[in-house]
Amino acid sequence: MDYPVPPVVAEALREAVDRADLGYPDWSEGSPLRRTFAHRMATRYGWEAAASRVREQTDLIQCLQLLLHLATSPADAIAVQIPNYPPFLATLDTMRRRTVPVPTVDTDEGWRMDIGALADGVARHACKVLLLVNPHNPTGRVLTREELEEIAGIARRHDLLVISDEIHSELAHAPHRHIPFASLSADTAARTVTITSATKAFNLAGLRCTVTHYGPDRLLALRDAQPPDLYGTVSVLGVVGTQAAWQHGDAWQTDLLTVLDGNRHQVHKTLQTRLPALRHHLPEATYMTWLDTTRLGLEGVDLVSHVRDTGRVLLDGGERFGPGAAPYLRLNFATSQDILSDILDGVVKALGPTPDQWAPAAS
Repeated sequence: MDYPVPPVVAEALREAVDRADLGYPDWSEGSPLRRTFAHRMATRYGWEAAASRVREQTDLIQCLQLLLHLATSPADAIAVQIPNYPPFLATLDTMRRRTVPVPTVDTDEGWRMDIGALADGVARHACKVLLLVNPHNPTGRVLTREELEEIAGIARRHDLLVISDEIHSELAHAPHRHIPFASLSADTAARTVTITSATKAFNLAGLRCTVTHYGPDRLLALRDAQPPDLYGTVSVLGVVGTQAAWQHGDAWQTDLLTVLDGNRHQVHKTLQTRLPALRHHLPEATYMTWLDTTRLGLEGVDLVSHVRDTGRVLLDGGERFGPGAAPYLRLNFATSQDILSDILDGVVKALGPTPDQWAPAAS
């Protein structure tokens, strides 16, 4: 996000440096983040996550790679929503796991995960794992309880391990509300590993600090049997910053969500008005939105390069987000209104008529 670090986080980091608290931490029972995470889940979502089942990693990519290494083998099938975060898809490819795509469908009500395709794909390919991204990156969709319960039923029938990426959970826009997948039932909790962090909701990616909550007993035992430093450890400052965000950053986050809510509506209104052929839905969460250019007649065009060169705006998108994603672009709207207006002007210039051409003809 194009915003300053939350003041409570900056102050906590400065204080740690001022008191020279950069030596080896005394965390014989794990970092204090374990208890902080459990408390936050209970107070925000009513999920009684056990602190004893929480472990720390540097980021979500490392979490995913460790989990796949411990729980699967090359050629095992992994069900995953498409489109998806490119580093997740690259991880599956690099680790030689078979990707079973679960399409995200464009409907009049917004983006929808094709749960029927999930059930069919899991059964046909004998999937071992579902990688669930909720809220979804890049579409910004928040799954409802009914949808999550359908997914949980599929996981139960096919004995799936569910790796639930919930890093955007605190960026859900009202009236949408995040529901932790592991909170649905005892069976669901016992087969779910939840990975999350304060990095997205508080703009702290550089602190490299993530937590993993292990539901399956066997997988937690496998993880704890590994050499303790083999997969890296989180830094003192990463823990300090995350603690400050989760314990004292709620007021800052409330202001952030107000700004992001205004920005998502600005994007939606501008694109609907000036570029109506560009298919787009108001995001339910996150600070990104997914743009469908299929009706613009730009087949075969490298869209990212085209928008960069013509509109002077760098978006993300294309096949890196999965099969069939070539006509799509991802726009990050976590910036000031003035910069966002410039971004939208560039997108409209590159992908469609100029603003003057949309003006009504003189009578």
